[in-house]
Amino acid sequence: MGMKDILKLKNKASSGGNKDSHVDSNDENKERGNWSRKSDYLLSMIGYAVGLGNVWRFPYLAYKNGGGAFLIPYTIMLAFSGMPLFFLECSMGQFSSLGPISVWRVVPILQGVGIMMVLISTLVSIYYNVIIAYSLYYMFASFQSILPWSDCFSWSNEKCSKTIRGICSVLINDSLITTNLTWVKENNYTCIINTTVLDDVELPSKQYWEKVTLRQSSGMDETGEVVWYLALCLLLAWIIVGASLFKGIKSSGKVVYFTATFPYIVLTILLVRGATLEGAFEGINYYIGTQSNITKIMEAEVWKDAATQIFFSLSTAWGGLIALSSYNKFHNNCYSDALIVCVTNCVTSVFAGFAIFSILGHMAHVSEKSVSEVVDSGFGLAFIAYPEALTQLPVSPLWSFLFFFMLLTLGLDSQFAIVETITTSILDAFPELMKRRRIPITICCCCVLFLLGLVCVTQVLLQEEETMGNVPAQISLHAYLTQLKGLLMA
Repeated sequence: MGMKDILKLKNKASSGGNKDSHVDSNDENKERGNWSRKSDYLLSMIGYAVGLGNVWRFPYLAYKNGGGAFLIPYTIMLAFSGMPLFFLECSMGQFSSLGPISVWRVVPILQGVGIMMVLISTLVSIYYNVIIAYSLYYMFASFQSILPWSDCFSWSNEKCSKTIRGICSVLINDSLITTNLTWVKENNYTCIINTTVLDDVELPSKQYWEKVTLRQSSGMDETGEVVWYLALCLLLAWIIVGASLFKGIKSSGKVVYFTATFPYIVLTILLVRGATLEGAFEGINYYIGTQSNITKIMEAEVWKDAATQIFFSLSTAWGGLIALSSYNKFHNNCYSDALIVCVTNCVTSVFAGFAIFSILGHMAHVSEKSVSEVVDSGFGLAFIAYPEALTQLPVSPLWSFLFFFMLLTLGLDSQFAIVETITTSILDAFPELMKRRRIPITICCCCVLFLLGLVCVTQVLLQEEETMGNVPAQISLHAYLTQLKGLLMA
């Protein structure tokens, strides 16, 4: 079956059958419906591409891989790999008006590629909403006059400390004395070189994350019980997703006007506030300033990280781009759409890094550490390092609420598109059923994914985001090559 056959199938489907109750009278495609406005589609695509990885993954990768030098391989990978594939998937979805599985009718033997895309999206949707649940929990915990992770409270152990602890030797009146670092600092003495012995301590935010939020077990062999408050937050996250998708793109296209734009407001506020703090310049300097190491681009690992981040961030080869674009009108200019979304996504990543590192620079200044000692990525940045930095600010509960509400909206945008990928595949497979039962089927999908996600809110820690993000991104690299082979065969 070639492209002409797909067009015939598309036209035949659009002219017959019962009308979907969620299709408007002015829609070009009477079978599946179209986006109500061009802006609905663009904001949905931006929301899908701009996610949690832009805030907690890219800044750390840039810092780790040479700072400003990392932008060279990152831009090259965007131009020669990310943008062409992004445009390719948008074109495929718009041309065929089919989801990620049915679009491969052009090369039937490769429909497994589409199935793999939907499976990737399904697996990602399970753990992604768990991260949204964590954000909800921390957002609710911020409604207190004193943030619960701001100090070592009753839940902490003897290793908990906001400051460095240890001993060192000092010279006082020609006498060598060994004493603790707190006394040395209070009396303005200086430790003799190579005599400092540091205690093993943990930040309150780290112990709060492990002991209170996760109630973390001793290891993978001890599952423990479902943490009930995280399960409730996970349920709330799925209720929000289900309520936003009850009419498919017609309802989610309206929600994204808030969820896709609000993160930019918060990032701007955090950047302006962070830039006024002591130590902010030092943090930004580590991120993308004079600490940049141009020789890093000679390392293959840096190029691999750049490619993985592009695929992870743009969500290419996951099926969502095809699914969202399949609701476009046939003559929509998807080329300009692809350029706008790709550039916006990458600029957001760089912009978010300034907001993150300005606050981390202040944290390093207050705690008298180097920026390299406080920076982290993934869960460590979002739920340990950054919350700890926020406790250093005046009116810290307000900043904490804004930060975690921003994480919530960043995650929801991407989750909308991921679940829409699944429901679009069901629509293509069972169009008549989906017309009559769209809401029940959407609710059923959310319920099943919620139940599957309960295993992630037990006392066994969810795998590190670094691993969970890299695996789908690396699989999508293989899917990318397979797509190119399939189109050549077509």
